[in-house]
Amino acid sequence: MNTQSKVLKWSLIIGIVIVLNLFFNYTLSLVYSEPVYETFCPNTSQVVTIPDNQKACVDKGGQWTNDNYYSKPVQIGEIRPIGYCDLQFTCRNDFETARKVYDRNVFITLVILGAIIVAIGNFFSGNMLISTALSLAGVLSFIIASMRYWSSADNLVKVIILGIALAILVWVAIKKFKNN
Repeated sequence: MNTQSKVLKWSLIIGIVIVLNLFFNYTLSLVYSEPVYETFCPNTSQVVTIPDNQKACVDKGGQWTNDNYYSKPVQIGEIRPIGYCDLQFTCRNDFETARKVYDRNVFITLVILGAIIVAIGNFFSGNMLISTALSLAGVLSFIIASMRYWSSADNLVKVIILGIALAILVWVAIKKFKNN
């Protein structure tokens, strides 16, 4: 009976941790829309004519690269332009900028929600199951936030994230597992 009770308790803890983090992330996706690539770089026609000179390319918001590796094939006797045009250069950079801002804002929101949940978990010291579940849910929220933001973060920010995460984990371990 004792083993069954432990399994039930840990099942509830894991369930609360997972469902609370799913709740955070799905609610966040409803409240704060993720940037969509097609909004920044709409594909309005089925036939795309790629400019074959630098001026026309830049005029359309593209980036000209002086390299023949990706240039289109030519017929015998046809003059091959030196370079190629990346028509989605400007809109892709705008999308990447919007994406980084979105990732940063989601990171901040999830860290704040995680910190609130860890703090609330400490108020439930009378109910070890709820206290443990909320503390673990907060820690998982930090992990999810860091994983989502990791590719956009600078190296210094990554070190700060890891330092804060380590401090929070040590703090939770000290609070939850004090030696009597």
